[in-house]
Amino acid sequence: MPFSGKSEAVNIAKELDIPVIRMGDLVWKEVEKNGLELTSKNVGKIAHEMRTKKGKDIWARKTIERIQDMHISHCIVIDGVRNNEEIEAFKSVFGSNYLLVSIDISDEVRHHRAMCRGRIDDSANIDDIKTRDEREINWGIKEVMKKADKTFLNDGSLDSFRLKMKKFFTSI
Repeated sequence: MPFSGKSEAVNIAKELDIPVIRMGDLVWKEVEKNGLELTSKNVGKIAHEMRTKKGKDIWARKTIERIQDMHISHCIVIDGVRNNEEIEAFKSVFGSNYLLVSIDISDEVRHHRAMCRGRIDDSANIDDIKTRDEREINWGIKEVMKKADKTFLNDGSLDSFRLKMKKFFTSI
């Protein structure tokens, strides 16, 4: 779910020199291409419109194209899977080398963190945050989380979460 700690996990991967592709960056690029401001509402609108017009796996297909252009032959982290169709797109290309990871956290803690984060496409309004949650649940994120090969609970300190993620990334 949004604000669960995915960005922090991505930061750990980057620190370990693991390449990262954030699917949201592809959405941001599309938002800018459409001449829109990078807001939570516009990002959600474009992400949804593209899924409706071009298929629920559009962002996975764009991510796969980008990975293939990068000619990466080792581990890569993909941040932002939102639905089963995206999982299937990745599995069709990467097969058993695809590992789905979920980060779980209580809604209360997640919403508190959301109010504090301040990324460009974030809202500090709790109603907007809940609307975003509903949008992503409708896209299928809860089903994705259930299918995870590995789930990390992010209910403690930032240091303990960073340590968990560092151990995980170095183990694979």
